[in-house]
Amino acid sequence: MAENPQLFGNGMPVPFYSEMFVLARDGVEFHVDKIPSAPGGHVKTKGTIYLSNIRMVFVANKHVGNFFAFDMPLLFVHGQKFNQPIFHCNNISGFVEPVVPDNQNRALYSTHTFKVLFKDGGCGTFVPLFLNLTASVRRYNQFETQSAASMAPRVDPLQAVQTPVDDMMRHAYVDPNDPTKIFLQQPAPESQLRRRNYHGPADAN
Repeated sequence: MAENPQLFGNGMPVPFYSEMFVLARDGVEFHVDKIPSAPGGHVKTKGTIYLSNIRMVFVANKHVGNFFAFDMPLLFVHGQKFNQPIFHCNNISGFVEPVVPDNQNRALYSTHTFKVLFKDGGCGTFVPLFLNLTASVRRYNQFETQSAASMAPRVDPLQAVQTPVDDMMRHAYVDPNDPTKIFLQQPAPESQLRRRNYHGPADAN
């Protein structure tokens, strides 16, 4: 993960080179732990989830302490599952490993637990796309047999760019009860800005 990634003024994440955004889902509730900038280290807030061929990004409607967004590289997500509790709303839960800067000690960073709760409308479009995309990223990069803890310090999360997203989108089922917005064109009004890595500033094309 990377806390507070770069965003455009409209809240859209600044894309990486070769990044393709797949969808956006408003009105979700997001939980994540071990956030130093948030009160008590835990975040529980509402906002928008963006999903691309590289990552899932939550953008909060309003700041929680100094926290306003959370970036989860798909290669670093593991243990993800879709939950359908009887008395609560449908949700996705899982774990995500931190994006550790090259000059930092991996032992200083902990695995995060996250949950995305779908309180406003269905999730029949979002959930299959997220689960299929995460599985495809892992297959493409051949890390199924490696534990997330062992791979996280050594793997570039941007290796996910070759995932066959176009084919996946053509065959996606669209649930009429799911308010997820699928991007048929890339939402890049400021497309001259692109990022090359997780820790550097955005570059101009």
